[in-house]
Amino acid sequence: MKRFYDKLNYFSNTEKIIWTVSVCLIAVSHIVFGGDLLNLLASLIGVTSLLFAAKGNPIGMVLMIIFASVYGYISYRFAYYGELLTYVGMTLPMSVWSLITWLRNPYRGNRAQVTVNAKLPKREWLLLAVLTVVVTVLFFFILRALGTANLLPSTLSVSTSFAAVYLTARRSPYYAVAYACNDVVLMILWTLASLTDRSYVSTVICFAAFLAGDIYGFISWKRMERAQKPSESKDR
Repeated sequence: MKRFYDKLNYFSNTEKIIWTVSVCLIAVSHIVFGGDLLNLLASLIGVTSLLFAAKGNPIGMVLMIIFASVYGYISYRFAYYGELLTYVGMTLPMSVWSLITWLRNPYRGNRAQVTVNAKLPKREWLLLAVLTVVVTVLFFFILRALGTANLLPSTLSVSTSFAAVYLTARRSPYYAVAYACNDVVLMILWTLASLTDRSYVSTVICFAAFLAGDIYGFISWKRMERAQKPSESKDR
């Protein structure tokens, strides 16, 4: 019985409130604005993955792998090839990489919490900047050739997604900042989509919920960073 209550208390009251409000908003938006069950499923998986990721739990990466697959298909249906390539061709495999690195770096043997990589060296930040520019330019021409709808925000989505998944794999708290930026871009992208199909308003609300989750994720990871010893944030 004690183990059962421990599992119930795994998430704090704040986390339970964030998840409950997010799920309610997503569900209500699907009822009001329409949208198929696949969109609803992807949204619920995504918002749940953020909660686990905010606690540094590898389950978050497992859910992200599932979310990337479903969201990629949804993007394909709306001809958002940027999102399709980003999530299936980049987020999905890099989430697998993140899952592996998180499992290899548990905090004090606790596989339910990853060791925070508190401070990346300056040269790695420079490398990330260069790689992000290269990926952005490459995808711009690829997406333009594919006739991607809303080319500029789609390209910017690739940029922010790449930075986010890289920082996630490197176990940096700033992964959540990059994802928050990505959420804003995606809110703009799907707002444009909703101008022709109002059912996509529910997707906009979904990413608004993601934004709240990522903001909390950054706060949570900075809290974990302070709680963990700097010496344990090194790669193994």
